[in-house]
Amino acid sequence: MSSHNPNHIHPSSGGTRPPLQHTRSKNMVMASHGRAPWYGPDGKNVEAYVIGIAGGSASGKTSVARAILSALNYIPTVLILSQDAFYCAHTPEEIELAFNNDLDLDHPNSIDTPLFVKCLLDLKQGKATEIPVYSFVHHQRMPEKKYIYGASVIIVEGIMALQAPELRALYDLKVFVNCDSDLMLARRIKRDVKERGRDVDGILDQYLRFVKNSYDNFVQPSSRYADIIVPGSSNQLAIELLVTHVKRQLDTRSLRFRRMLAEAGEERSKARSRASTLVDGQTDSGSEDNVVLLEQTNQLLGIMTILRDRTTDRGEFIFHADRLSTIVVEKALTLIPCEPKTIRTPLGIDYQGLARDDRLVGISILRSGGPFSHGLRRVIRDVPIGAMLIQSDPRTGEPLLLKSDLPASIKSRDTSGEVKVLLLDSQMGTGAAAMMAIRVLLDHGIKPLNIIFLTYIITEPAIHSVHRAFPEVKIVTASIDPELSEMHIPYNSDSLSLGEGPISAGEADFATRTIPSTPSMGEEEVREKQKPDPRDALKTEAELSSNKFKVQVKETEKLKFSRVHNRGESGEKRAWVISPGMGHIGDRYYIS
Repeated sequence: MSSHNPNHIHPSSGGTRPPLQHTRSKNMVMASHGRAPWYGPDGKNVEAYVIGIAGGSASGKTSVARAILSALNYIPTVLILSQDAFYCAHTPEEIELAFNNDLDLDHPNSIDTPLFVKCLLDLKQGKATEIPVYSFVHHQRMPEKKYIYGASVIIVEGIMALQAPELRALYDLKVFVNCDSDLMLARRIKRDVKERGRDVDGILDQYLRFVKNSYDNFVQPSSRYADIIVPGSSNQLAIELLVTHVKRQLDTRSLRFRRMLAEAGEERSKARSRASTLVDGQTDSGSEDNVVLLEQTNQLLGIMTILRDRTTDRGEFIFHADRLSTIVVEKALTLIPCEPKTIRTPLGIDYQGLARDDRLVGISILRSGGPFSHGLRRVIRDVPIGAMLIQSDPRTGEPLLLKSDLPASIKSRDTSGEVKVLLLDSQMGTGAAAMMAIRVLLDHGIKPLNIIFLTYIITEPAIHSVHRAFPEVKIVTASIDPELSEMHIPYNSDSLSLGEGPISAGEADFATRTIPSTPSMGEEEVREKQKPDPRDALKTEAELSSNKFKVQVKETEKLKFSRVHNRGESGEKRAWVISPGMGHIGDRYYIS
C-alpha cells in the first residue's frame, strides 16, 4: 500500500487536518510459552518457516496474516513482517512530492529490496536483525531501528511480497490474496477516511494515478508465483487449510535431543581412560583443550567441600559461593587479551601497563548464574551484565528460552562482532541449557572464540556436548564431576512438580526436597520419558485405554509446541543430575 499520509501538513501549507487515529503496527511478534531448541545437537540452526502473502491494497493480506497468527497461538514465536517497514529513504525532493501526493510509492522501486532480503534471510536463519522504521507522518525512514530476534514462523505481507525473485526464494509457502477490485476500493476508502482522516477525492485521485496501475502491472501478475490463492473474503476454510499445512511442516522440525546429549556424553565418559588426569589450563585431548580447570589447591578444595555439604547454612553458602565466583572470574579474565596502556604515577613517572578490553560483557543464565554476577561485579565494577531466563520444560525436559535481556552492544550487529562475553551459570550437567545460551549469542553475531563459559561444576558429558557443537568456546570451571546420575521420578501436571518439589529454573535438587535418601544432586538437567509421546495421539483408542495417558488428536500440536497439558495427568520423568554435585544452587543462594 502507499505510504502517503495527508494528516501531516507541510510547513508551507498552513492548513489543518483531522487528527490521525491510532493504528496497530503491522510488524509484530507474538511469543508464548518459551522457545524450544531451534538448532540440532550439532549446534546448527534449523531455518524458520517463512510464508509470503501478497495481494492488492486492502485485499485482506494483513487480515489473513493475523488470522494465521491467531490460529498458531501456541507456536512459541510467530512474527509478522510488513513490507511497509522497508520503503526506501527519500531525498528532500521526494519528500516534497510525497506531501503533494505526487510520489509513487506503489511501484516496486519504492521498496528497499536488498535490505528487505537481508533482514528476512537473517530471521530465517535464526539470527537477530534490526529492521528499519518508516514514518508515514514524515514520509521518511527514521534513524532508529527495531530489534527482532527469534521466530519459528515468519509471515511476510505486502503488495510486492511476491514481486522480487530474491524474496520468493526465501519463502517456504507463497500465498496470494485475491479480491474483487470494487471491494478493495471500498475497503480502502473506508479505511483511509476512518484511520487517516483523508477525503474521498484524495483517495480516488491516488487510487487512479498510482494504486490501480500498480495492481494491474505488478501486483496481480505476481499471483502466478503463488502456491495458494486465498479469497479476500469468506476465507475461513482456506485459512484452516493453510494452518494445517504449517503445523505439519513445524511438526517435522520439532527438536528434542537432551536425552541424547546425556546418553552420548555418558558413553563417551565411560570409554575414556580413567587414568587420564586434568591439569590447570587444559584437559587430555582434542577440543577439550578449551576447558580450563582451576588448580585444585587446598583452598579451592576446602571451599568446594563447604559448598557441597548439605548442612552448610545459607550465610556460609553465600559467602563461599561469592568467593568461588571471584576466583573463577579472575581465572577467566586471564584468557582475555589486554591492551597496552601508559599512565603517569603520582610521582610523575610514566608507567607502561595494561588495560582490559572495554568490550567485555557478562551474561547470566538465570537464576543460578546470579552468584557469578556478584563475583564479576567485584572484579569489574562497571561491566555490562545481561541475562537469559532458560528453564527446563517440565514435561519434556528440553530447555526453553523464556526471556533474554542482552546489552545494547550485543543487540547491534554493528558492534557485536568484537564483543567478548563471559557466560555465567553455576552448573552444567548435560550441557543443553549452555548450548541454548551459546546459540543465542552466535545468532547475535558473537564469535565463538569470544565466548567463555564460567561455571562451578561441569560434567564430562556436558564438555563433550558443548564442544562437539561449539569447539571454540572456552570453559572455566572449579570442578569436573565425573558423571550424571539417572533417576525416574513421578510427576503430576496439576502442580507440574517432581514429588514434593516444583521444577525450578533449570536445576533439580531432588535430594533435599524429594528423595531424602539420595545423595545431594545438582543442576537443572531434567529429562522426561514422556508418557505418552505427543505422537501417541495418533494411535487407536484401545492403545490409549488409560485415562492417565489419553490425548485427543486435536491436542497433538498443543502438546508439541505450547506445552499445554491436561490437568490431573501424571506419569514418570527421567532425570539426569550431577553427581556428587552441589545441590540446588539457586535455592541455596537466594531462598532462606
